Amino acid sequence: MKNKSYDKSKDLYKNKDFKRNVQEDESGTVVGRNAVRELLKSERSIEKIYVKKGGAHEGSITVLVAEAIARGVPISEVEAQKLDFLSNGANHQGIVAIASMKEYSTVDDMLALAQERNEKPLIVIADSIEDPHNLGALIRCAECAGAHGIIIPKRRAVGITSTVYKSSAGAIEHMLIAKVSNIATTIEELKKKGLWIFTSEAGGTPYYETDFNCACAVVLGSEGNGVSRLVKERSDYIVSIPMYGKVNSLNVSTAASVILCHVARMQRS
Repeated sequence: MKNKSYDKSKDLYKNKDFKRNVQEDESGTVVGRNAVRELLKSERSIEKIYVKKGGAHEGSITVLVAEAIARGVPISEVEAQKLDFLSNGANHQGIVAIASMKEYSTVDDMLALAQERNEKPLIVIADSIEDPHNLGALIRCAECAGAHGIIIPKRRAVGITSTVYKSSAGAIEHMLIAKVSNIATTIEELKKKGLWIFTSEAGGTPYYETDFNCACAVVLGSEGNGVSRLVKERSDYIVSIPMYGKVNSLNVSTAASVILCHVARMQRS
């Protein structure tokens, strides 16, 4: 989605930090208090938790350390420089966990989850989102809206990195994520399984005039180029968020929160 849903970000691609984030390897590093809290709630194996020296008895970290000890997770107090290194310079808030890699799910896993909950499927498709902060925030929005999973592409997009974890505020621990080779092909498969495809892009029908009360997938495009041509051609509907101010765009996660919460309300009405 571009123009009327995301902020213009041509300068983003010239930023060295952005390029470094795009190339960041996927890892089991979980950074920050909220992310570590949600990790401890999950069933994922945790190798070790590092906390800032002298910080094990500060604020919410005290609770996290107690929970980790109860689970038998080793705790190591280290200098701040060690946490800076482990978090790749991100704001670690005095705590970093090293966990097993998050396992990717399948589309069938998502549909099974919807059936288990006796809900209409709601799947989010991220079409080549390259900024890890945006993907993390999108995952958080999707989880809050009760989505059953997020689909991301294997190429030309950010994967599940420590920055994505941090930006999701731990929501990633409660979200099924599938990584597919081809988004357009996956959309065709979803349609065969009975889902309607709604792509968020400029020039479409206002989202509030669209009937989302069905099994559906919502597609959101990259920061710079929006949704690809093939994806738009395979979509059933194009929907937009009308802009009434002087700025004609929203960040991808902000746009997602508007549309996904509307979809969730309609599906549950």
